[in-house]
Amino acid sequence: MELILDAAEYLFSRNGFHGVTLRDVAVRVGIHTTLLHYYFKDKTNLFEAVFARRAGTTSGRRMVALEEYEREAGDNPTVEGALHAFLDTDLDLYYEGGEAWMNYAAFCARVSNTPEGAQLMDTYFDPVVLKLVDILKRALPDHSAEDIFWGYHFVTGALMNTLARTGRIDTVSGGLCHSDDFPAVRKRMARFMAAGFLALDDR
Repeated sequence: MELILDAAEYLFSRNGFHGVTLRDVAVRVGIHTTLLHYYFKDKTNLFEAVFARRAGTTSGRRMVALEEYEREAGDNPTVEGALHAFLDTDLDLYYEGGEAWMNYAAFCARVSNTPEGAQLMDTYFDPVVLKLVDILKRALPDHSAEDIFWGYHFVTGALMNTLARTGRIDTVSGGLCHSDDFPAVRKRMARFMAAGFLALDDR
């Protein structure tokens, strides 16, 4: 089962839902397609299993980090503090988790803006996203809810682009930056995004 999920995760992360067949997965594992059907009804069922296998871990770790930050900050949460809890926890998990977690990161980035992936994102990640938004609202009492949700939209877009590891930053920077360098991203992203939230208050 784990070998099947690993193979499917790798293939979906590179080719998306529609670019992978059950036969592709079977070939990568070295088994007959009929064995896949023993475990999974169809490709959609396999896709959902790949998504769900690690989603609870990443969502749960971020929820714990946000709740801990919330307790520590008390009545004075900051945008950067909340973003560090939300972003750093996830970046650490992927980077320290090795190839398997990096494949899952790329998988989520690829499928997040597809009909197949969007519904699963809603199911597994909305609670932790709304926890972040709630803290941001308290950190930015003079900002509109609309601005805060747009700010989150921009944050998650940057995060997904990072998780995709396309190599684009490697090329455009002439090798100065590397898309696999999550520690470098971690060092900068929360601070950069916090400044963006603060800039949205143009009154």
